[in-house]
Amino acid sequence: MKITDVQTVLLTGPSTDDPWFRESRTIRSVAFIEIRTDQGVTGLGETYAGYFCPEIVPSVVEFYKPILVGQNVDDIDDLWRKMDHCGNFWGRVGLGLIVLNGIEAALWDLNGKLHGQPAWKLLGGCRHEKLPAYATGGHSNYPQDKLAAKADFYLGLGFKALKVGAGCILDGKKHLVPPGFSSSADFESDKASFLRKYVGRDVKILMDGHMGNSPFGTWDLATAKAVMKALEPFDIFLYEEPLPYTDPWGYAELARATSVPIAGGECLTGTYEWRVFADQDSFDIAQPDASFIGGLREFMRVAEMFDHRGKKIAPHAWGAGGCLMQNIHCGFAAPNTCILEVPPKFAGLHSEIMGDSFQMKDGCILPPQTPGLGIVLTDEIRARYPFRPGSGEFNSVPGKNLIR
Repeated sequence: MKITDVQTVLLTGPSTDDPWFRESRTIRSVAFIEIRTDQGVTGLGETYAGYFCPEIVPSVVEFYKPILVGQNVDDIDDLWRKMDHCGNFWGRVGLGLIVLNGIEAALWDLNGKLHGQPAWKLLGGCRHEKLPAYATGGHSNYPQDKLAAKADFYLGLGFKALKVGAGCILDGKKHLVPPGFSSSADFESDKASFLRKYVGRDVKILMDGHMGNSPFGTWDLATAKAVMKALEPFDIFLYEEPLPYTDPWGYAELARATSVPIAGGECLTGTYEWRVFADQDSFDIAQPDASFIGGLREFMRVAEMFDHRGKKIAPHAWGAGGCLMQNIHCGFAAPNTCILEVPPKFAGLHSEIMGDSFQMKDGCILPPQTPGLGIVLTDEIRARYPFRPGSGEFNSVPGKNLIR
């Protein structure tokens, strides 16, 4: 089976049907990559770059496309190495690898369809009968009666774990430290105390600093230490991104200083960049994203890197349906996965893409059984969600403001 074409499909649709998340963001963009073959079988993958800078993705795909056209589809690692080598002067980390991730994912989808096997089987087999899932909820909606309603909403969907972000959305405005609190440590501990009392001890609480991509400034190490110290009594499952990724040394010092498990990695690409953090034990729990890291195989290498150090992984997944399924397949293939991220109450760019490949029961995800990644992109979906230029997500600055 030979590759005849490689195409990018850009779409824009509702961010989610989660009413609480939609207080901060109503739309999402997505970039899918299709690999077509001479036997009529098509592979489909997603790059998380489509969520942030979709307009750039087609040009990068076109750069790699000549390497693929005319080639057999079965040696994924060889095709990946050729693309990586061609662009390694500028693509060792960052955008080149992020887009390459979507191309490589499409190759796994294609090979899974060819062999009639789910992608996790091609990646080494299923290592878990089921995996717990958490509802990822974006920012914390305030006042506290809203936060309580948000928790009720996620638990009502069947989740037994939920994640909320640092700061809050109060009266339509984002605050890192809302009025009435003197410090982030005071506010975050007050939030955690309220949530723990409200949901009880049987529900896992995860928290997210968003300091890899904060719209309102980032914490320094001293602030992060103070926040973690204040959170220690509340049995937090993990604290994601308490520091910017420019400070792997600070991450390592913070992880040593607190009993709260420190997590991160959604913004990291490639094994080289990950090794900087792994070698210093910067993360107690690593969060690679199988639509961003550089490929499903790169994900597995990073999972192995942390497994050898006795560390767990919790795949990040905030792209669309392709991103979610790519991370689910990798999560089931990795031995050290402890939990999976799920956008709760997802909208069409999840539900219509995944069909019944996504299965959750009693708060846990079950291994997908559909050959390949279990994702589809029909003509009806393309027509329903036409791309809207400027619909990517970024931090607003003078001259370039985010469309909500």
